[in-house]
Amino acid sequence: MTVTWEELGWERLAAGVGRCRLPGWDCTAGLVVGDGTALIVDAGSSLGEGVRLRTQAQWLAGHRVTHLALTHPHFDHVFGAAAFAGAEVYGAVGVDTVLDGRHARDELRGDAVRNGLDAAAAEEAVDALVHPHHLVSGEWTLDLDGARQVLLANVGPAHTAHDLVVLVPGDPEVVFCGDLVEASGEPQAGPDAVPSHWPAALDRLLDLGGEDALYVPGHGAVVDAEFVRRQRDALAARFGVSR
Repeated sequence: MTVTWEELGWERLAAGVGRCRLPGWDCTAGLVVGDGTALIVDAGSSLGEGVRLRTQAQWLAGHRVTHLALTHPHFDHVFGAAAFAGAEVYGAVGVDTVLDGRHARDELRGDAVRNGLDAAAAEEAVDALVHPHHLVSGEWTLDLDGARQVLLANVGPAHTAHDLVVLVPGDPEVVFCGDLVEASGEPQAGPDAVPSHWPAALDRLLDLGGEDALYVPGHGAVVDAEFVRRQRDALAARFGVSR
């Protein structure tokens, strides 16, 4: 079955690179297609959503999803991960403690239900939570097919204690930011945020991506470097972080 990105509601950002905005929480999922490989960035908010993402990604790539990167351990980004059976899963170092500990899992379930996810869907997703196979503590160059490489960078703590970004070289370069950047509302700082480090994480993000990159927020429309810079300054002012 041959379909276009647009027919499936995906936004094509560069050759073999795109994203979709999932319903409910306007959460982004990304796709990077290689020759015989496919990387998904974030997995959606439930197993059902993960299955839909996997199915659409396979239609667009023409083959199965081989890699999954989780930008941070919030339910709307990780609860669909178990749908990607057989994929190599990547996360920031320490994220496994959030996805494994009973208290942390209870917190994830509770947060999902408080935000409107059906309790049965939340329970199902927590029971099936996937642990990353590879934990990134700095930078990790992921070779998708010998010609296409992406960079996974642990730039946190910031939005959470375990923030991973995905940089896809090309023209333009595409940076999947997770919730380090948000464009559909003010960035959310929950109890697991580290606000004092957040502006520095965005400085690192800008250093990696540069002025001409497309920055893909965890929620909302694709933005440019100037938007990220303004959000960095607003966060510094909001949390009293000196430049």
